[in-house]
Amino acid sequence: MHTGTTNQVANPNTVVWNSPGIWITYSILTAFMHLVLLSMPWFTTSVAWTLTNVVHGVGMYFFLHTIKGTPFETSDQGKYRYSTHWEQMDSGTQFTAARKFFMTTPIVLYILASFYSKYEFTHFVINTSILLLSLLPKLPQLHGVRLFGINKY
Repeated sequence: MHTGTTNQVANPNTVVWNSPGIWITYSILTAFMHLVLLSMPWFTTSVAWTLTNVVHGVGMYFFLHTIKGTPFETSDQGKYRYSTHWEQMDSGTQFTAARKFFMTTPIVLYILASFYSKYEFTHFVINTSILLLSLLPKLPQLHGVRLFGINKY
């Protein structure tokens, strides 16, 4: 019996990211976060876009690349205990639709943040740094790699 699942897979973390509902919710929450930042009168448009990019990038880095294991009991015998959410996505298969979606979103946010900040140097450096923080850990060459032993256990 597969505890805690409705789709009869050993680890729901491996397939949950393929749901269009997750993608829509993720997009709506990101847009809502941007609108909240944009509605604050002390932020200019360029600051609001850069903050949206930064909050999104740091949040998704933490959620996808630092948290390990599964939040529920699974019947996979601890196979994914030392894997991050990104490594669990689609059971590690590279370049699936879900992985492409979650790699494209930071790029789109980077382009929008750079455009609306008019490529101002400070914003450009911050946005580029966040883009690298978002994309480098997602590369297939870094799948399962722990640099300098960080997040090894």
